[in-house]
Amino acid sequence: MANMTLVKTPMPEQDPQVRARNFQEVTLGYTAEMAIEEAKRCLGCKNPKCVEGCPVNVRIPEFIQKVQEGDFKAAYEIITSTNALPALSGRVCPQETQCEAKCVRGIKGEPVAIGRLERFVADWYRENINAMPEKKESNGQKVAVVGSGPAGLTCASDLANMGYDVTVFEALHTAGGVLVYGIPEFRLPKSIVANEVKKLEAQGVTVMTNMVIGRVLTIDELFEMGFKAVFVGSGAGLPMFMNIPGEALKGVMSANEYLTRTNLMKAYDENYDTPIVKSKAVAVVGGGNVAMDAARCAMRLGAENVYVVYRRGEAEMPARAEEKHHAKEEGIEFKTLCNPVSIIGDEDGRVCGMNCIRMELGEPDASGRRRPVEVPNSEFVLDVDTVIMALGTSPNPLIRSTTPGLDTNKKGCLIVNEDEMTTRDGVFAGGDAVTGAATVILAMGAGKKAAAAIDTYLKNK
Repeated sequence: MANMTLVKTPMPEQDPQVRARNFQEVTLGYTAEMAIEEAKRCLGCKNPKCVEGCPVNVRIPEFIQKVQEGDFKAAYEIITSTNALPALSGRVCPQETQCEAKCVRGIKGEPVAIGRLERFVADWYRENINAMPEKKESNGQKVAVVGSGPAGLTCASDLANMGYDVTVFEALHTAGGVLVYGIPEFRLPKSIVANEVKKLEAQGVTVMTNMVIGRVLTIDELFEMGFKAVFVGSGAGLPMFMNIPGEALKGVMSANEYLTRTNLMKAYDENYDTPIVKSKAVAVVGGGNVAMDAARCAMRLGAENVYVVYRRGEAEMPARAEEKHHAKEEGIEFKTLCNPVSIIGDEDGRVCGMNCIRMELGEPDASGRRRPVEVPNSEFVLDVDTVIMALGTSPNPLIRSTTPGLDTNKKGCLIVNEDEMTTRDGVFAGGDAVTGAATVILAMGAGKKAAAAIDTYLKNK
């Protein structure tokens, strides 16, 4: 019998006051009974708009039907026919603006909790079966994948399923890209990422870490080694700053550095001797998901006061509503409609405050959002000892500067055609290296599209 309840089945969470001081996962996931109850809210539309909203075209009504029946193994097989990383996308994908935004149940209530169901199915499979995929018979052609983030992992998995001999080259010492250095443990446990890499290796993919392409090897050298095509999924790891006075002070850093030290280098774990600033009061400048992650990490690392400083209003923040909600519950204070003017240092060159000015929203700018305008004579000082800049990132210039014929736009992003091929023959690209900083699921979609294009390219060649 259909469940016509207007709201989603709630998902259990840690108490905010408890979780604000630990790195265990915040949301605890559905039980089987909860998942079946939520799945019954799906109407099984004949023309499912939710699938159109998914960048990797998960067959959503089909897998939800199997959840209704309690056949979770079949549900997993349906999801993974198009999505290689459901445990990841089920946790960090912005479903509210994609598949769930198209759900007809959202017209007169809340949409079906598609992301929560996807996560449940993936977790159930890992905890109860976790069968490793079989290696497909090789077609004898080698493809290189640069970067082991969501775009690279997806592209490598799809190519391996087609029979290609794939080698993934990762610059850091652990595979996973932004999934391990950028997204905190409390949102995405690293054991889940490690399991996905293990499955990739079971498919026959070789994963090589500490391989900085452009330094250890160039793209040209990869071709000389016998690789017939190269996919660049190196992400966007070059942080942006405001270029205001005081940014060179001790205690000012990018969110990239802060999150990398916290997540990949495990600064939160007492068993690791990872250098990281010990803060009492932290200002995180920015309003995206990365800003929320940095602020919530700072709170967990012992800061007494954490502020998110954003020049527009909360409604204009690009961060997911869930992340903003969780941050507020954990005691993080939002300083919206204000902007840093300069950072104050003490006699030792350390941060001891931040000069800010209040803002108001004026006419829309080129992006369609109302432009923030300074309010005269509204300056104030925010008492902080650490400033984290979470203003966005751009692709590292290393690959483009060492690869002749590889064109980029004015933001340093690789230029690709409709088949994800760059301006260099045989070199494909996708994810943040092409779009600039975006979402995990969009990167996965690009990796999937590129794998299909590489297959067509090599067959035609």
